[in-house]
Amino acid sequence: VQLQASGGGLVQAGGSLRLSCAASGRIFSINNMGYYRQTPGNPRELVAVFNRGGSANYADSVKGRFTISTDNAKNTVYLQMNSLKPEDTAVYYCNAEILPSGSGSAWSEYWGQGTLVTVSS
Repeated sequence: VQLQASGGGLVQAGGSLRLSCAASGRIFSINNMGYYRQTPGNPRELVAVFNRGGSANYADSVKGRFTISTDNAKNTVYLQMNSLKPEDTAVYYCNAEILPSGSGSAWSEYWGQGTLVTVSS
């Protein structure tokens, strides 16, 4: 099981970017899928998470600007980021709680490779 992230890049303040992250491998079920971000010297912080029940939670700093969504058929999560601010600059990591297929499997947390988002002022 692995998470493959894409998107990110450089954008001016006020612009938009879309991140996506696809889970692949022998997957039986996926619970939460979401994004965290990290800046140098700081801990990783939750940006947004979408759970299997269909509800989404956002960090206060991104509410009203970011939208998280999923395509369950593709095991993919998307993060649409609008009205970006320089303080959104960070490495963004996708995260998922996955139950792999196969006997003896257990729910585990997986991380995608980080993708850099840079917002210029």
